[in-house]
Formats: sequence, C-alpha cells, structure tokens
Amino acid sequence: MRVAVIGAGQLGRMLALSGYPLGVQCAFYDRSADTPGGQVGPITTGEFDDLPRLAAFAQGADVVTFDWENVPLASLAALARRVPVYPQPAALAVAQDRLLEKTLFRDLGVPTAPFAPVDLRQDLEAAVARIGTPGILKTRRFGYDGKGQAHIRSRAGLDAAWAALGGEPLIYEGFVRFSREASLLAARGRRGELACYPLSLNVHRGGILAETRAPLRHAALQALAERHLRAVARHFGYVGVLAIEFFVVGGRLIANEMAPRVHNSGHWTIEGAVTSQFENHLRAILGLPLGATAARGHAAMVNFIGRLPDVRRALAVPGLHLHDYGKREARPGRKLGHATIVLPTASARDRALARLRRLA
Repeated sequence: MRVAVIGAGQLGRMLALSGYPLGVQCAFYDRSADTPGGQVGPITTGEFDDLPRLAAFAQGADVVTFDWENVPLASLAALARRVPVYPQPAALAVAQDRLLEKTLFRDLGVPTAPFAPVDLRQDLEAAVARIGTPGILKTRRFGYDGKGQAHIRSRAGLDAAWAALGGEPLIYEGFVRFSREASLLAARGRRGELACYPLSLNVHRGGILAETRAPLRHAALQALAERHLRAVARHFGYVGVLAIEFFVVGGRLIANEMAPRVHNSGHWTIEGAVTSQFENHLRAILGLPLGATAARGHAAMVNFIGRLPDVRRALAVPGLHLHDYGKREARPGRKLGHATIVLPTASARDRALARLRRLA
C-alpha cells in the first residue's frame, strides 16, 4: 500500500514510521528534500501549485493525504479527480479560514467564542462595540502557533491592532476566560466508524503547544467533546484523524479550532495509547479496521522548541521516549522534537514531567 503525503514535516515523518510495520509506504512531496519526512521516505520536490508535478507524484498511490494545513485547495481538488484524497478538501477549506470554521461550529451547535468578520476598520469598531473587550483580532487565513493575532484589551488598543493586521480578511473573537485547554482526537474510517482518544490537557506558551497530559479522566467532558467532534466529522463525511481544541469553562467546552490532520497534541499516543494517531490515520484513509484508542497509562508530552535537551540527561528520566525530528537548523520558535513520558500513575508521570521541564 502506498500513501502520497503532501508536506514532509515532522507529522509526515511520524506517519511514515507508523506505516512501516503495516507494510504501508509513504512518499512525500515538499518544496525541499531537506525535511524530516524526506529522511524516512522517498521525496519529490516542487511547488505546491505545480499540478502536473503533483499528478506525476501521486500516480500509483492508493490515497493522498497531507501533513500541512496550508496546501492549496486547488491542488488537492485536482488530485482528488485522480486518486482518493483524505481528509476531504472540503474539511481543509473550512480549517484554513477561521471565519468559516467558527461559522460551521455555530451552525452545528458547537459552542464558540462570540465572533464577527472584520474587513474594514469600521467593521472592527462595530465588532468591538457588539462583542466587547478583551478580545483577539486574527487573520482569517495562514495563522498558526500564535501568528497573525493581536490582543485588544480595551478600545484604546484598536489602532495598534489594526496597524498590525489591517488590510487582509480578519476575524474578531471575544476573549474566553477558561480554566484549562483540552483537545480531542478521533479517527474516522471510510465506513463512518469513529474511534475517539481520551481527552488531553494542553499548555501553550507564546501561542505554541508546550505540553500535553493525558488522559483527562472526566466522563462528562469526554462525552461532550465526542458529541461535538462527531457532529463535525459527520458533516463532512470525514475520513482520517480529526482534532478539535477546546477551552474548558466550568463544565462546558468552547471550541477554539479544528485540525483536519494528525495533531501535535496527539503525539502522546505513539507510546501512550494502544494505537497511535498516526497509525490510525493510515488505517482510516486506507479503509483498514481502526485500532483501539485506550490509554496505556498516564502520559505527558513536551515539545522541544528552539533547542533539544542533552540526550543523556533526557533519557535518564523515567518512562521517557525521545523523538528528534532531524531538523538541521535550530532557531527560536521551531519545533525540533518532543519527548513522551508514560508511567503507571499520574503522580509518577507528573514527577517525571517536572524533571523533564528542567531540561527543556
């Protein structure tokens, strides 16, 4: 079985590594061959809008998938006329535009922060008048890891926010006073079967995911998150792994964003679940039976951003599994690897996590 992967970052790399035991071969397409995915599978280089080159790359593949959310939709639509593309381009189209994403959540009954589209300066004035402050002005497209955002704490901050982001399609969102951040991942197969992972708790720093702990054992929140994700997946007839990030507000969940792909907050599943998100994504898009998603113990994941820890000291931490993405250049804000800790109890995990933090 051959899977053509558009994008060859660390997510693609982990897809390929999970596929080898199944006899699944992943091939990659990216602008550069010097990529994490290119180190573990064959890679074709080219621009993401080069349709003839993409078509030649995908020829002979059983399915096309992607590890990057900014793939041009026209490219995926063209490929979908030749070979199945999962997740569906329609889901990616919504995830690429924060206004479409929030509107879909609202239409499906999934709670979100109050929001309004902003194209002109007077739109921002009207949105702040209706929603109030504090809030966040965001670009509708191409924002990730905290990029393309301006916090507005009072009306006095409108000028600075507009100066930073004005001139492109924007969305204004009311600030959510949350106690925790959580995410739910699930794999949905070609026949509509759904396998949900346990909720995980996430910590972001500077807009980038820094830590994840799982499982979050809260039956009511788990059921609520599964209901919301199921509604989104059913809407698209979705195939593959889908992630939704939530704010926890008391006993409620407020949806922040969705990711139609394997997700950083699910890295703990590689060692911490019966079947990893990467393996289940491949199973789903290839029409294979989905694997069990139960947690094997208590897991934590730490992203290494900007630098990797000393390997000897890191591997001395109990229950630790190290993942170096093979990126040659270290720079601030760049994800270079992660480590997962899996131990039998939450207290043992948290002690090991505290030790790992001192290295990260």
